[in-house]
Amino acid sequence: MGRIVRTISKDASVVCSAIDGTDIVSEIERIHKTSAVITAALGRLALGTSLIGFGLKDKDDSVTVKIKGGGPVGSMTAVSDSFGNVKAYADENIVELPLRPDGKLNVGGAVGKSGTITVIKDIGLKEPYVGQVELVSGEIAEDITNYFAVSEQIPTVCALGVLVNPDLTVKKAGGFILQLLPFAPESCVDIIEKNIAEAPSVTTMLEFGLSAEDIAMKALEGLEPNVLDDFEVNYRCGCSRERTERILMSLSEKDINSLAEDEITEVKCHFCDKVYHFTKDEIISLRDRKMSK
Repeated sequence: MGRIVRTISKDASVVCSAIDGTDIVSEIERIHKTSAVITAALGRLALGTSLIGFGLKDKDDSVTVKIKGGGPVGSMTAVSDSFGNVKAYADENIVELPLRPDGKLNVGGAVGKSGTITVIKDIGLKEPYVGQVELVSGEIAEDITNYFAVSEQIPTVCALGVLVNPDLTVKKAGGFILQLLPFAPESCVDIIEKNIAEAPSVTTMLEFGLSAEDIAMKALEGLEPNVLDDFEVNYRCGCSRERTERILMSLSEKDINSLAEDEITEVKCHFCDKVYHFTKDEIISLRDRKMSK
């Protein structure tokens, strides 16, 4: 299981949430059978989305983050609830690219940067809140940082990391999001800049045995931080046969009639790869239920 922790400075002007999401990204690799660079890219997006979701206020809130950068992965989508439980998928699960000159996986090359990051927050309003900005690097963390600065005008630092073993399993994965509130004093900014500059990478800290709480506290070192929340967090897909039936019933009469021409209709969940089968008679029954409403 993963762990997500939120800390706050003593004067309540800076908040930092951190996640150890090694198990989450391992589940992504297991379900989608991703190549190393896609494991890293989709893992970063899932963990970043989890951290954004964890910042939502109400228990029924959710957030969807979509990235389409023009790279060979196509588009990537992640969805998180307000507790940080997350699910994710990519258009392409297998992409092979040479390592970067520094020996690291070329996530930016797989994602591309000629596109956008879109954040959709379902927070109980009549319409979801939608924000969209241009990508700056395709490296995910920098793009989330830029999104908050441009779209929501919140000074933010985001760091995400996924370390993949040679056998394609996930060794370590985690990240943090740090945000300053409008009344944060300049002295806080100086301390945070020093902390961030001196901190090792997230995966290095996890390899050294630091927990999500340790990472969040380290980011706010010198600001007398306290822990606000500490939760177990998981890869979680809420698909079900009943939900799939509702989706099918939402189709147009023309589309349902088209499905009813086949002996078997197969519906596959993008997020968990589970497959649901419906017979011709079951599709006709769904159509009739739709028409009777």
